[in-house]
Amino acid sequence: MDRTPLDPMTQSLVAAMSRRRLLQVGAIGGAAAFASACGVGGTKPSVSPTAVEDLSDTEKWVNWSTWIDYIDIDDAGNRPTLDKFKEATGITMNYTEDYNDNNEFYAKVKPQLEAGQSIDRDLVSPTDWMAGLWISKGYAQKIDKSNVPNSKNVGAAWMGVGFDPNRDYSLPWQSGFGGLGWNKKLLKELTGKTELKTVDELWDPKLKGRITILSEMRDSMGVILMALGKRADDFTDADFDAALEVLQAQVDSGQIRQVTGNDYKAAMAAGEIAAAIAWSGDMLNDTSTYGFAIPESGGTLWTDNMVIPIGAKHKKNAEKWMDFYYDPENAARVAAYVNYICPVEGAQEAMESIDPTMVNNPAIFPDDETKARVQTFMLLSDAQQASFEEKFQALAGA
Repeated sequence: MDRTPLDPMTQSLVAAMSRRRLLQVGAIGGAAAFASACGVGGTKPSVSPTAVEDLSDTEKWVNWSTWIDYIDIDDAGNRPTLDKFKEATGITMNYTEDYNDNNEFYAKVKPQLEAGQSIDRDLVSPTDWMAGLWISKGYAQKIDKSNVPNSKNVGAAWMGVGFDPNRDYSLPWQSGFGGLGWNKKLLKELTGKTELKTVDELWDPKLKGRITILSEMRDSMGVILMALGKRADDFTDADFDAALEVLQAQVDSGQIRQVTGNDYKAAMAAGEIAAAIAWSGDMLNDTSTYGFAIPESGGTLWTDNMVIPIGAKHKKNAEKWMDFYYDPENAARVAAYVNYICPVEGAQEAMESIDPTMVNNPAIFPDDETKARVQTFMLLSDAQQASFEEKFQALAGA
């Protein structure tokens, strides 16, 4: 994978916003507001975590299910940070990229979770709202912070979240933006453009049948809501339906080829897809091939989390990984590769010795202007969650 340093255009993500747009979106007031609205209410586990024997002292491995492109890889295909973890602790990370979509992964393991059985994972990586679901249903184990002393380095922006105010059951892994992504070569060939700035540009007839949107409802719908002049963090049912109509029209016309999970990147690499509602790091970790921009109307903000599921047989090993990652130097090494927002306090300073060109990269360490351009998706009631997902999935299956 190409590790070319970000060019100045990508470094800034997008051109400076006008004052009118800043007023329309509204600056995010404080650090906590940056990541606190996470799409689920504050809840307590409804069942006690299943008691299992922790085999960490005799079985030196940990099984982690996560998303693609979420750890550093060298030219030989090795994962340096995971190798350093093994050197430091003697623990092997069995790293599996089997997260494609939050709902899809949850549906796969839900029967075992409901039965209180092990899902053969020691770590999972749900996005904030889904992490809240795991916690509220009692499917997440409480983290023993004595095994994670570096958890003191959780950035202030990631504390006080509604679904886990004290971070007792989760630790943030990476945050990122939902916006516009494209294959640079294909976009140029099809449209003559070198970048996309607005959602309307996705509907260019020259891109018909070469567009995807994300199956993560909050990202796709959040981006469309803002393109309609609404707020992703505060909208009505009528606003949602209006945004859905926009997408439905593009599906019906054939403009949108697919509604995809994390596998959209493979389709883009294969040349099947030219542009998409996409995730920032997926595009920014190969800037010779892909481009990314927060739309002029605004993009979404989300966080994926490390959660230890009930039935995990290597809980202490998982906690040792959490502690290892929350060392700022290790976090900076990962961030320099994945190009997602780093939640670890001190990582920006550590980046000076890892890759000085990344120290002021707003995709990893967002500045105030970048924060002002994104919104977290609105907190949903159970009824809204069910209704919105049903409507969106009907579109996705069209």
